[in-house]
Amino acid sequence: MTRRCGGVIAFNMSQDVPPSVPPAAAAAVLPDGAIPAATLVIMRPPERGTSDEILMVKRSTTMAFAAGAVVFPGGRVDPDDYLVARQHGFAADEADGAARVAALRETLEETGLAVGWPTLADDEVAAVRQALLGGTLLSDILAARGDERIALESLVPFARWCPNFKEARTFDTRFYAVAAPPHSHELTVEEAEHSHIFWASAQDTLAMADRGDVSVIFPTRRNLERLAQVADFSSFSAHSGQFPVELITPWIEERDGGTHLCIPAHLGYPITSERFDRVRRG
Repeated sequence: MTRRCGGVIAFNMSQDVPPSVPPAAAAAVLPDGAIPAATLVIMRPPERGTSDEILMVKRSTTMAFAAGAVVFPGGRVDPDDYLVARQHGFAADEADGAARVAALRETLEETGLAVGWPTLADDEVAAVRQALLGGTLLSDILAARGDERIALESLVPFARWCPNFKEARTFDTRFYAVAAPPHSHELTVEEAEHSHIFWASAQDTLAMADRGDVSVIFPTRRNLERLAQVADFSSFSAHSGQFPVELITPWIEERDGGTHLCIPAHLGYPITSERFDRVRRG
């Protein structure tokens, strides 16, 4: 069973961090030792309202990493994810392929939702989930089911985040979006790491955070703000295609008389800085 980062990036700012890092430099350098990870934004039409709902999980308050934060499902890439990616034709870009596999696998482990696996019946999901949580490799599960294939191409890549600060664990996290598959079973969290699961629009989750009902960290807030610009998965897919996926390494900069945590302005995010004293960093 893998240890997951839940799509979370945590920031541990120290006095060694330079006060200002040029955006071009911040976007170009992957920190040494960064752990490959993936997170998945799952979108479904709402029962009421006009904006798609997004699946969110709340991390357990006992976790050392982003305790109590609301995040998208996801986690680190496992070695077996590369094998599955190659078996699905991603040998030329196995880092992207393995991240796609990790996003689908971690979502199934964490929530019980089988994304990108149309041949997996509702009444089979629980057994496959428990097998994964018990340590069975996804490649072995697929082979036992007759070399069954998962739809990695259904995921839409739209971001890549990695901090470049003094941090014990640094995650190089690729972000994907996908339309929620139909399902009739109840979704539940994997209780070792999460305490709640819910569907809400990006706008509603941001409103909950502004009221103090939930806690979101810097990358989650920036991506919710980006998602809130559009109404549904189709629109977000079109929006994502207008911007490159480049490495985002937030930097500290003095702006308007205060210290801000910043990201590049050309990657589709409507808000690209936040006062440092207001940022939750993990």
